[in-house]
Amino acid sequence: MTISDGGPYVSDGAETTESSILSLDDGTIHVCQDGPRDAPALLLIHGSAASARSWDPLVPLLTGSHRVIRIDLLGHGRSAKPADRSYEIPDQGHRVGAALDRLGVEHAIVVGHSSGGYTATALAEQRPDLVTALVLINTGPGLGAYIAPESAAIGPSQWPPTDEQIRQFASTGFSRPGYRIPQELLDEVRTMTYHTLTMTMKASLGYLGRQELPDRLRPLGKPLLVIFGEDDRRWRSSSAADYRTVPGARVELLPGLGHSPILEDPARTAVPLLAFAAQAD
Repeated sequence: MTISDGGPYVSDGAETTESSILSLDDGTIHVCQDGPRDAPALLLIHGSAASARSWDPLVPLLTGSHRVIRIDLLGHGRSAKPADRSYEIPDQGHRVGAALDRLGVEHAIVVGHSSGGYTATALAEQRPDLVTALVLINTGPGLGAYIAPESAAIGPSQWPPTDEQIRQFASTGFSRPGYRIPQELLDEVRTMTYHTLTMTMKASLGYLGRQELPDRLRPLGKPLLVIFGEDDRRWRSSSAADYRTVPGARVELLPGLGHSPILEDPARTAVPLLAFAAQAD
């Protein structure tokens, strides 16, 4: 495995991020780092049809106390998008672990948004030595909590989609009136292939269908914080209570926010996350 400089990666309103491309055994992975390198590590994992950029508004609020690491999962963002590799959640978790090893990270609090919480959980299952605690943000605990979308999915003949098609496809990801998805996030969706989009979404539902998240998390014994926008239009927010079966789990509901509180109100999202991290470090 090798590391090469991926060039500067500038986030709007934030300092320039250190960007690297890691060449792993089955694909290249894009990694971003912010904050002091000697601070405790905080790993952020995005959801399906997203990328490291989805964390842009939240990162400046975390770097005062943490080395913040973001990864573009295989098939997303600036990472490779091979058609002949597995996009199953355990394989994504394995790649994340390999990337952290390559960066010299021995311990990390792992934060997953939406389906990124499944990769975070898979990493904890595989590498309990590496994951010290977990934070899941609007990560559905089981298929019974899923709210089926009313709008039709984007078909292969419509790929690559227009801005308007992406906005319609992603509309249930937000609840705040008037919220407009940043252009750079629309552009990131178009960097995906139709194959990687559909495979990653199927992989998330498959992982959850094989075993619900609270059942996976209970035997791990890891400190757990669950943050849920109360007005989520993809997962019933009442299902956040299912995580209370995990010993010691904390559940924080954020009124007035939807599926993407990291974008809708990063400041409110950061408060419980930082308080939890201060105790878990």
